[in-house]
Amino acid sequence: MIHMPSLPAQHGIAELELGLRLHYVSAGDGPRTIVLLHGYPETWWEWRHVIAPLVRAGWRVIAPDYRGAGGSSKPQGGYDKKTMASDIYRLLTEHLHIPLPICLVGHDIGMMVAYAFAVDYPKAVEKLILMEAPLPGTLTYDASVATTKVSNQTMWHFFFHNAQNNLAETLTAGRERVYMQHFYERLAFDQDAISPADLDIYTTAYAAAGAMRAGFELYRAFDQDAIDNKAALKKSGRLTMPVLGLGGTGSFYLPIAKAMLLEVAKNVIVRSVPQCGHWIAEENPVVFVEEALRFFGKAA
Repeated sequence: MIHMPSLPAQHGIAELELGLRLHYVSAGDGPRTIVLLHGYPETWWEWRHVIAPLVRAGWRVIAPDYRGAGGSSKPQGGYDKKTMASDIYRLLTEHLHIPLPICLVGHDIGMMVAYAFAVDYPKAVEKLILMEAPLPGTLTYDASVATTKVSNQTMWHFFFHNAQNNLAETLTAGRERVYMQHFYERLAFDQDAISPADLDIYTTAYAAAGAMRAGFELYRAFDQDAIDNKAALKKSGRLTMPVLGLGGTGSFYLPIAKAMLLEVAKNVIVRSVPQCGHWIAEENPVVFVEEALRFFGKAA
């Protein structure tokens, strides 16, 4: 486990079922709760700069490692985002007994999980922040992936991670640090935001047995995610809780965010984070906290 001496945070493990444990970080004891869902290839450590400011503002903060990442179990399956959202719901309600509704933040893959959570448990989410990912099942996603396939730009890894015969696992085995460093640098505006020490932490997490395979399975589940998202939209319609789309000014996300989010939610605003690429909470944590607190309101 990674501990931060300056942060009054506690690490915990929730055994949801046989063979499935989720690691999480909990900080603060405020009356309202913010849940932070990280992206790939990261862990709860993504939120290291923002947990303390949110706690000082009066919030309770929960930052899990989702299924397959960090200190959580790495089962063979269950990487569709509907199942992963169920993991988070069970963590919050069965293990931590968090009062609902929560305020929920999802970044990258965590954004897909956060959306699935809001779809399946709408009464459990007061407000929702979605950052930096195309959402399977939307027209915007289909257009973005098609453009990438032709031009080999930002989302080329979607196709690499889906390679047949475990090719991605084979090519990255023993080279996790090289692969992840390229990943971070390619999508960052601030090249110093993820330091060599941070890279060490992420590399250790993803060099663990089964971790890279689990990360690739997140992407291999996108077709199922698209099916689930389309079915949910047809059945229940668009989300009704307030949704904030946050994107870095140096990222792919801002140009597609509003149109995409309006496909799946009725009450949407989009704001930009300056001097920032894909890794918002690490490249510009000050603005992230400001935007989150402005959107979520006061803790009490």
